Amino acid sequence: MEVVHDIAALRDWTRAHRESTRILVPTMGALHAGHLALVDRARAECGSGGDVVVSIFVNPTQFGPDEDLEHYPRPLEDDLAACRERGANLVFAPEADAMYAADRSILVQERQLSRRLCGASRPGHFDGVCTIVSKLFHLVDPDAAVFGEKDYQQLAVIRRLVRDLDFDVDIIGVPTVREPDGLAMSSRNVYLDAEQRAQANVLFRALEAADGSRNAGEALDRASAVIATAPAARLDYLEVVDPDSLSPLPGASAGHARLLVAACFGMTRLIDNRALHLGQLPSGRRT
Repeated sequence: MEVVHDIAALRDWTRAHRESTRILVPTMGALHAGHLALVDRARAECGSGGDVVVSIFVNPTQFGPDEDLEHYPRPLEDDLAACRERGANLVFAPEADAMYAADRSILVQERQLSRRLCGASRPGHFDGVCTIVSKLFHLVDPDAAVFGEKDYQQLAVIRRLVRDLDFDVDIIGVPTVREPDGLAMSSRNVYLDAEQRAQANVLFRALEAADGSRNAGEALDRASAVIATAPAARLDYLEVVDPDSLSPLPGASAGHARLLVAACFGMTRLIDNRALHLGQLPSGRRT
């Protein structure tokens, strides 16, 4: 496995591997089993003859002024060891000044899918995501890129980015990896104290409770009732949306939908989601 830290070295590597299939796994590091599932999926997709490229970059443009940029974990050596064990071919781990000029004045904006949900709570976040992902697509020139379904709004925004800017990149979504009690794996879980951690799986239990609902209104009622049992949870949003447009669905809506939730436990903001098949029997699957 090779490790590069600057754009020139990344471009040299990309030119040297131009004929191989390349799959990109963009991360901000602090890799856990959820991230490694993305690397595994990339390896499975491109086979033994292809190249898996993992980027490790704590992207400052997707953090707000009151968020945890300075304290975000950066265990690079552990991350490199995990990537090596999982069969990554290249890790791109730049510093911020390698990716952004001090007088930068161009960014990529998304104006529809990112206005609500996490976008409403984190102004500018998805502009930062779209900008860094566009740069990585340009530099790595991957055939495909792998993203987790845990960040479902991000996944929808990236798919729209690819469609609207005509990137020749397949976007592969990977189901959420969970702790034994159902809590979605996240680098921010380490910030939870013991009581917050004990209650944090209420988000997963709320999603499970909504499975098998007849319509969107019933799904919200079921999920809300479960979240109300956890006093540590301060709800940011709970919505049933169209899986593609992320538009909220009327209460009587049935069919395919996505239930998304965000809540704060102390200073730690957690998100989760699952697919719903409203009007159908419970699936029994963790999604």
